[in-house]
Amino acid sequence: MSAARDRWLDEGLRVLAEEGAAGLRIDRVAARIGLSKGSFHHHFEGAEGYKRAVLERFERLCIDALENAIAGEGESATGVAPREVLARLTALIQPHDAGLYRPQLEVAVRAWATTDAEARAVQARVDEARVRALQSVWRPLVDSDDRAHAAALLPYLVAVGGAMAMPPIDAEELKGLFELLLPLVPDAPGSAPRG
Repeated sequence: MSAARDRWLDEGLRVLAEEGAAGLRIDRVAARIGLSKGSFHHHFEGAEGYKRAVLERFERLCIDALENAIAGEGESATGVAPREVLARLTALIQPHDAGLYRPQLEVAVRAWATTDAEARAVQARVDEARVRALQSVWRPLVDSDDRAHAAALLPYLVAVGGAMAMPPIDAEELKGLFELLLPLVPDAPGSAPRG
């Protein structure tokens, strides 16, 4: 991928977070990044192609960030206790959209998904992938896929709810909530949570 295309997409995500889908206007984004409309047309097939590419970037960003965090940025997660993996995820909740928690972007895409079928499909895939990834962390600790799914939903719904609250829960507060939940994670299958 070219550096200019990356700039268009990265700025598109910033505009989306700040102004919603209506702000994804080519002239506005071009002015913000100092590139011409000719550059835009070289990289994208019109406004709809650009919006589709921004959604694809959002999807990859969300899924890759969580999967990489769970895997330990390329290290093998084999033998790593699930509580340690969940603690690592908690540590990656950073202010200013630097970590896994990007509430303004989350709100913007979810709002867009209420009126756009493509955005809705992307958001559904992101939600499914996130829950599936968290479920894989929980699965060694519980006796069924259903219980792993339920356990994965708890932190996920806390994060989504935090992003959707008005104003959104800030990263430090969300991190604190997850730190309260970490002792509830058992050390091993069938063990009692720490008290």
